[in-house]
Amino acid sequence: MDWQPVYAEALDIFVRYLQIDTSNPPGREAPAARFLGSLLEAEGIECEYIEIQPEREAVVARIRGDGSKRPLMLCNHTDVVPVESQYWTYPAFEGHVEDSRVYGRGAVDMKGCGVMQLMTFLQLWRNKVPLTRDVVFLAVPDEEAGSVWGMEWLCKNRPDLMDVEFELSEGGGGASSFAGQPTRLFSVATNEKEVCWLKLTAVGTPGHGSRPHEDNSAVRLMEALLKLHAMERPFTWTPDTTAYAKNLADAGLLPAFDDRASIEAHIRKSPELLAMFTNTLNITMLNSGIKANVIPAKSEAVIDCRLLPGQTKEAWIEHLRNVINDENVEIELYLQDQGANEPVEWDTELYRTIHAVITDAMEDAIVTPTMTVGGTDNRFLRTQGIPAYGFIPCLLSREERAGFHGNDEFLTIDNLNMGTELMYEIVHRFCT
Repeated sequence: MDWQPVYAEALDIFVRYLQIDTSNPPGREAPAARFLGSLLEAEGIECEYIEIQPEREAVVARIRGDGSKRPLMLCNHTDVVPVESQYWTYPAFEGHVEDSRVYGRGAVDMKGCGVMQLMTFLQLWRNKVPLTRDVVFLAVPDEEAGSVWGMEWLCKNRPDLMDVEFELSEGGGGASSFAGQPTRLFSVATNEKEVCWLKLTAVGTPGHGSRPHEDNSAVRLMEALLKLHAMERPFTWTPDTTAYAKNLADAGLLPAFDDRASIEAHIRKSPELLAMFTNTLNITMLNSGIKANVIPAKSEAVIDCRLLPGQTKEAWIEHLRNVINDENVEIELYLQDQGANEPVEWDTELYRTIHAVITDAMEDAIVTPTMTVGGTDNRFLRTQGIPAYGFIPCLLSREERAGFHGNDEFLTIDNLNMGTELMYEIVHRFCT
């Protein structure tokens, strides 16, 4: 295949896609679904637009195989997290290109990967590739707000779409460095931590701000949050992270695997790694007070917790209550319970295909299963027993990885090109 025109087309689509503001909240992802669908329909590919809420749509398309094997789904989300525009160097919804970088909210999370999947789908169609499997392209809303009006809704209301054998989405990918060392490390996510967003409510006695006061709800809340921030969280090994650490140790990127103490000490130096081995808790939202001279009767906070596999929300909440030890501070779920995550096997045909494609392209590449520390749409398919893998096939630098929910998010053109070509090769090899 002549990849140069494919690269040019992918860049053009990527820039235009980034210009569609799909900040969630409020969502309004329908224009993004219609944009992607228009590109497919221009090729004669039939699309279905699924309205989940007003201005919120998913788009799905399918290329038929010969039916000898079951389908593969390429899944991506169209929404992005909101932007604090004053902290961005370039406008977040301009698709600004400079120094071989494409800046924009969603560049790495995950409109870039969505374009890689779209270009794969288009090339399979244009080249009339004979497929053994159907290939399904699905772009969904609401992933960044918990997927209630996205993948969760589709699984409940359109189970026909989930009749696939495998799925590829976000959650893992390549990194060009590890612990300060240059490398080509590709991680395929086969599991993920459980999203556990919680709301803390502290109740006190209101009063006039000019007088001494001993029952301030804001102070109660702050004391509770400081206790949670300071509490110790144990280091826990899971099958996924055990395999991950062993592969990295075998590659010389971590100390010898039988020296667990040294490995743990190494991992604790990196927040990015430590999140794979501990429950995490971060204070993300605070709300208190109605006026400068009124002591608030109620103060609220939202904390983002991510739990390791095998742990329950109920046990975690009870543990936090014991740590806070204040009956005037209540804890409740901020996001409805979506059920426990389920790990999936990595000794599968798709994982072996990913491994083979990457190592064929880069002989020194390290390919390993891993666990996603965030939440993705994969969890809804995994609970149905579908091997849903998180994998974006490019080598993100440390700066690019910092763009996930960060300022000045960008993807390099080289990574867009690499991801476009490797995604196609993985799907082509797996489905023919």
